[in-house]
Amino acid sequence: MELDALSALGIFRMSPARSATDARFPFGLGAEGLHEIIAASFGDMPAATGFALTMSQIKSGVAVWVNQTITEMNYGRVSPLGLTQLRPSAPPMLIARTRRLESALWAIEEAVQSRAVSLVIGEIPDLNFTASRRLALASKRCGVPILLLMPHTRQGSTAAVARWRISTQPSCHNRYDPNAPGPIRWQAVLERARQLPHITPVNFTLELNDETLSLSVVPGLASDTAEASTHTWPQYGTAP
Repeated sequence: MELDALSALGIFRMSPARSATDARFPFGLGAEGLHEIIAASFGDMPAATGFALTMSQIKSGVAVWVNQTITEMNYGRVSPLGLTQLRPSAPPMLIARTRRLESALWAIEEAVQSRAVSLVIGEIPDLNFTASRRLALASKRCGVPILLLMPHTRQGSTAAVARWRISTQPSCHNRYDPNAPGPIRWQAVLERARQLPHITPVNFTLELNDETLSLSVVPGLASDTAEASTHTWPQYGTAP
């Protein structure tokens, strides 16, 4: 199964690239499915959060962010200003905070089943396979994608259609000021793809355009697997 098949399955949302040299990130959030976004280390949680917000550019409806208190204590709270900067034209986001993991999982599932939202983000420390399977089924049944944002300690099996592990990278040069930081860069490893297990792990070095809030693949690194570069990728663009 090739990458374009993922789009047909609704797992990832992709559109043809505008040119053969278009380096835009090929993966966009699908119309349904459970996706895990995990920090590569303790200090990479902000990078994982930024990646999650960039992937959650919905055009209509309401997004819900379910947060468990322990994750907020360990990694801090996303500021309203940060949400606005990464989602300037996106619909409103409702934030629900819970104390227990069971309550967070319940809130995520209830939000999906309400069919009143377009996206649910769950910031939780962990979950077992049974819980991930339950959320995956709810997402498929209701047609609402779920992003689970989790710390570096997350391991084990999952029912998610994809698992990403995100880390920070040095920014590139600033063309206007050599002493200032350049555009944000992240390392994104697709550890698991349920429909394409043979291509994983695959590694992308991504750059965030702070004007368009789109991701592009840094040239020369678009097809590097976590072990070695062995796969030639078709050219795709991000979803509209």
